[in-house]
Amino acid sequence: MKLNELAPEKGANRARKRLGRGVGDGTGKTAGRGSKGQKSRSGGGTRPGFEGGQMPIHRRLPKRGFTNIFRKNIAIINVRDLSAFESGSIVNAEALLMAGLVKGRVDGIKLLGKGEIEYPLAIQVNHVSKSASEKIKSAGGSIEEI
Repeated sequence: MKLNELAPEKGANRARKRLGRGVGDGTGKTAGRGSKGQKSRSGGGTRPGFEGGQMPIHRRLPKRGFTNIFRKNIAIINVRDLSAFESGSIVNAEALLMAGLVKGRVDGIKLLGKGEIEYPLAIQVNHVSKSASEKIKSAGGSIEEI
């Protein structure tokens, strides 16, 4: 069997029904749309969500919540993620971005204490949790909050 010999099974593909091709056709004249009314017209029909003039559900339900325009986007980094860096290296926003641990535009970086670290690192981030701070210092590293 070759690609040019492939074909669908006999009877699998049917021709589409051609509407409005004469009265003797069965679907002639009104083309299966009935006579008169909004749905029989060209371009007829209602928009999505229309409920026949009844107040639609998306207008009946109350609005909820609000968007804080002053929200800060803080990236979260864990101690276990710092294994991507070599011993003694400086870990700052640029280094985290290059390592792929922080993506996109962020307003700050926070270091959390999940995981362990065995070697010293010099860390420069915006916020540090107490447990992360203890783990970094016990490994011989330093932390600078910017």
